[in-house]
Amino acid sequence: MTSIHVAERVRRIKPSPSSSAADRANQLKREGRSIVSLVVGEPDFDTPAHIREAAAKAMNAGATRYTALPGTVELRQAIAAKLKRENGLDYDITEIIVGNGAKSVIYTALAATLEPGDEVIVPAPYWVSYPDMVLACDGTPVAVACTEDEGFKLTAQKLESAITPKTRWLILNSPSNPTGATYSIEAYKALAAVLARHPHVLVMTDDIYEHIRFEGGTAPHLLNAAPELRERTLAVNGVSKTYAMTGFRIGWAAGPRELIRALDTLTSQSAGNSCSVSQAAAAAALNGDQSFVAESLATYRERRDAIAAGINAIPGLSCRLPEGAFYLFVNCAGLIGKRTPDGKVLATDNDVVLYLLERVGVAVVAGTAYGLSPYFRLSIATSIEILNDGLARIAKAVGDLA
Repeated sequence: MTSIHVAERVRRIKPSPSSSAADRANQLKREGRSIVSLVVGEPDFDTPAHIREAAAKAMNAGATRYTALPGTVELRQAIAAKLKRENGLDYDITEIIVGNGAKSVIYTALAATLEPGDEVIVPAPYWVSYPDMVLACDGTPVAVACTEDEGFKLTAQKLESAITPKTRWLILNSPSNPTGATYSIEAYKALAAVLARHPHVLVMTDDIYEHIRFEGGTAPHLLNAAPELRERTLAVNGVSKTYAMTGFRIGWAAGPRELIRALDTLTSQSAGNSCSVSQAAAAAALNGDQSFVAESLATYRERRDAIAAGINAIPGLSCRLPEGAFYLFVNCAGLIGKRTPDGKVLATDNDVVLYLLERVGVAVVAGTAYGLSPYFRLSIATSIEILNDGLARIAKAVGDLA
């Protein structure tokens, strides 16, 4: 029997916890269980018609071949125009690269810049993939706990304490997955003052949820507060969340030419160019009618308000009202130590999540996957009917505890 050697860079990481939770929920559904899955961070809306039509038009026009590796000129021009129009940021198309989703762009940026032992500061709670992508690129993730009392946001003092001579990157995600925390201009200025003292630290802004912001307007960008950081900042974004285009797999990065060239070189030997049809659709999304963005945001706000109120009415659970994104990060500290009907004591948020799945068929993701416990994340990117069903089941499960 042949023994397959798996590289250490793969053995040191784990599968995405959110993907694993979704897979488990789907498996239980196939087995006939009634499951309410509140796991996946994917808009439940159809991609707007004019975007789908642009994809079809591109196919019918024969735009089904290789494109320029960093992306079509049309799409990069659309991204540059969007950055100027919506974010007040000036980038030439030579400072922009398109990739197979924002996730791929983030990984490529880390792979292109990290040497063994380089540190990456990741404020926690964090998107589940950040630390493992750092590990896969031979770096060392440095998780910095950002408490609920701090609004789940990195403070200047904690940033200062986390930086060492080995720090290569700081990753900032605003609005955040899983908490919806959003940094203000003032908060960014405080962080920028720290970064000014440490010029060796690069900054990656993951702006994928920028348009899903409940407090009015587009989320401010770090570079609006600190334009002097432009030459060491990589701004990452994509069309998946804003335009319900998760399957199109289009993300991008804007940054210093030297860094973009490095991403281009690595991408040329790994993924190659992004899908030509998806690029045409993404250009249509950025250049076209934006009414879908406001309409979907209004729906997310209604869901957020209703489900957060319902969660906060359940004894033992509480939820800070998120400022953006489409998740609730639920504090379940009040359930720790409770006993289930079959006598098991809930000792961790993992226990709570497993109990909700087994007892009432509600699938959520434990806070430990995001670097902060005891919490769980639930997605509101599904219909209000499904959310209300899930909420009622959670209330029943909590009511059954002793």
